[in-house]
Amino acid sequence: MINNNEKWDHRFLALSQHISLWSKDPSTKVGSVIVDAKRRVVSCGYNGLPQGVEDSPERLNNRDIKYKIIVHAERNAIIFPHIDLNGMTLYVWPLMPCATCASLIIQSGINRVVAPISNNPRWIDDFSLTKQLFKESSITLDLIDINSLSFLSHEEKSLWI
Repeated sequence: MINNNEKWDHRFLALSQHISLWSKDPSTKVGSVIVDAKRRVVSCGYNGLPQGVEDSPERLNNRDIKYKIIVHAERNAIIFPHIDLNGMTLYVWPLMPCATCASLIIQSGINRVVAPISNNPRWIDDFSLTKQLFKESSITLDLIDINSLSFLSHEEKSLWI
């Protein structure tokens, strides 16, 4: 049985997963939610092109172009609220933050990040650097086993393992 804090972590990961579906990125849909100490959502974000920039298939399907201009979910969530984020928690689905986003998270004052465990070989080096940056800056990183998440069906879990 999960405790109350884990239940809230699962709820906010489920919300992040829902928000990830708003992304128009055809290959990786990422969602994030920032929550204050009273468990109130203060911001959310998903990965996408900057405001006013056309989400054309030519851009979204060309990794060389897309990677240069896409705004990650974590960055969108941090930029949006225009408030002090010190002491808040960031939830990210389905991957932990990249090292570049980790640097922005550190600078924003967020002190805890929750994400599913991911062993995606494409990102393993980046995730290792993220973990190192968070450790050095005393950011708590809680990685959740997706098998413990009740909001995912068996079929959905198999997509992430």
